[in-house]
Amino acid sequence: MDSPPLPLPDLTWAALLARWVDFARASVGLPATEEGDRWRQSVAPIVSLQAVTFALSEIGELTRVEAALGLARADVLIEGARSDLARIWAGEPTHPELAALVADADAALRGARAAFDQANRAL
Repeated sequence: MDSPPLPLPDLTWAALLARWVDFARASVGLPATEEGDRWRQSVAPIVSLQAVTFALSEIGELTRVEAALGLARADVLIEGARSDLARIWAGEPTHPELAALVADADAALRGARAAFDQANRAL
């Protein structure tokens, strides 16, 4: 019995979830060093940043009220992840990969806010 294919956003979320699970599993194999420990502790904020970045690309699918709430929550999640990474990597130079993840999330939030503001000005 064949089930209908999942809509593309559902497939994308499923694929991302699988990738994040693989990433988390792989982090277990990092060396038991200060840097390895820092990367292991960074898994949750990294996944959070990636999830928020992707979710912001779909904010236009939400009602105005849901989108406003989503933008506020995205801001809180990004700031929380940024704070967690700063705490985890305190005293160490920022890794370019981590800086890029934060920059991508910030850019996605700015873009989603701009689109939200533009859509609401049209009302």
